[in-house]
Amino acid sequence: MDKDILIEYLPLYKEALLLTLKIGWQGIILAFVIGLIGSAILHFKVAVLKSIVGVYIEIFRNTPLLVQLFFIYFALPKVGIQVTAEACGVLGLGLLGGAYMIETFRSGLEAIPVIQTESAESLGMNNFQVLWHVILPQAITISVPGLLANVIFLLKETSVFSTISLMDLMFTAKDLIGMYAKTIECLFLLVVFYLIMLLPISILGALVERRMRYGQFGD
Repeated sequence: MDKDILIEYLPLYKEALLLTLKIGWQGIILAFVIGLIGSAILHFKVAVLKSIVGVYIEIFRNTPLLVQLFFIYFALPKVGIQVTAEACGVLGLGLLGGAYMIETFRSGLEAIPVIQTESAESLGMNNFQVLWHVILPQAITISVPGLLANVIFLLKETSVFSTISLMDLMFTAKDLIGMYAKTIECLFLLVVFYLIMLLPISILGALVERRMRYGQFGD
């Protein structure tokens, strides 16, 4: 392994990491918003919308992100909807993640005893107030381990962004290997930068899960 090559390529990987994080976290924020809205619709069994959310979940959880990106980036322009590569990445990741976040949030919502909802309603709270002040804070706490697992999953899924010509980590590695054939060095840096991106979240998830378990069972 050539150390000089590693040093030379570091700035390129740094730029790719920043782009990957930018698009990845924008997509994750979109997924959180979709997850909260969709899980609330399912929890309160909103007519018509509940069926639409159910169909959305089945479609996006059962198709690969690569197919979704191709549809957004290549098919939508055919009907007059132009989407930039970055916007495509954010939208694709957000829609995929939203389907998973809905189920994660819903599991947290369903873990809240029904008596809490009934008590809040007996005090005159409407559905929104019950959700915002009583159910949601507890549901998010319960859902934290699953949410962090989804975040890690979505950040790893950014590896397919290279297929729509985004200069992410995977694209940078493949590009450098193709031009200079420094396979070992390029793949080594790829692994290192993915660890830099994902390992802190994985450690945080383990700590949060342990803290929650101790809080519930005291051991």
